Amino acid sequence: MDRKTFIRKTTAGLIIGLPVVSMFSCSSGSDDGPSPSPSPSPNPQANCLQNGTQSAISANHGHTLTVSKEDVNAAVEKSYTLSQASTDNHIHEITISPTQFNTLKANNSISVTSTNQAGHTHSVTVSCA
Repeated sequence: MDRKTFIRKTTAGLIIGLPVVSMFSCSSGSDDGPSPSPSPSPNPQANCLQNGTQSAISANHGHTLTVSKEDVNAAVEKSYTLSQASTDNHIHEITISPTQFNTLKANNSISVTSTNQAGHTHSVTVSCA
């Protein structure tokens, strides 16, 4: 068999074989064993009113955010400035509503989209520490 024929047959085998393997390797049944735990695992001791909050900022390049436990307890709409980015000296703002503060009081996380600065926004997730 020459090289061209070998490549053609190998390619045909892959085109036919991969979908067949895929069909049999995945199952939609519920008997596949226990579900994996969420990543990261929720912290049952997390409490915004006692421990304050922590923030995760998507596509981050130097911004930080602090939401105090006092702000969570007050549950009054408040705007925050994300710290200045280290790469191109700009800031973003977010606003947290009373409803969102009440969500934090119940020890659940919230997500807020920042203002658009320097041609982009950030998704900011605030969760209990």
